[in-house]
Amino acid sequence: MSNDYLILRELDEAITEEQLDEAVDASGAALEELREDGVDIEWIDSEVMTDDDGGVVGTFCHYRAESEDAVYEHADRAGLPATRVTRRGDPLGGE
Repeated sequence: MSNDYLILRELDEAITEEQLDEAVDASGAALEELREDGVDIEWIDSEVMTDDDGGVVGTFCHYRAESEDAVYEHADRAGLPATRVTRRGDPLGGE
C-alpha cells in the first residue's frame, strides 16, 4: 500500500531554471531505476520556490510511495536534497 508524502527541498544557493531542468531529469531517471528495482514510488507534482531575483531556492514535491525510506532513496539516487519528508494528511476544505 502506498502513502502520499510531501517533500521540502531547500537549496543552500539559488539555482537557474536550466539547473532545475537538470534536476528534473535526474529525478525521473532515479524514479525509473527504483521502479525497475521493484520499489513502488510515483511523482505526483511539485511547486517551485523562488527568491526575489527569480532564482530557484527549493521545491515542495508530492510523491506516492511505499515508504518514507523509498522517498529518501530517491533523493539520494537523484542527488537532490530532502530537507523534510512528511506523510500527507487530508486536504483542507474536505476535498
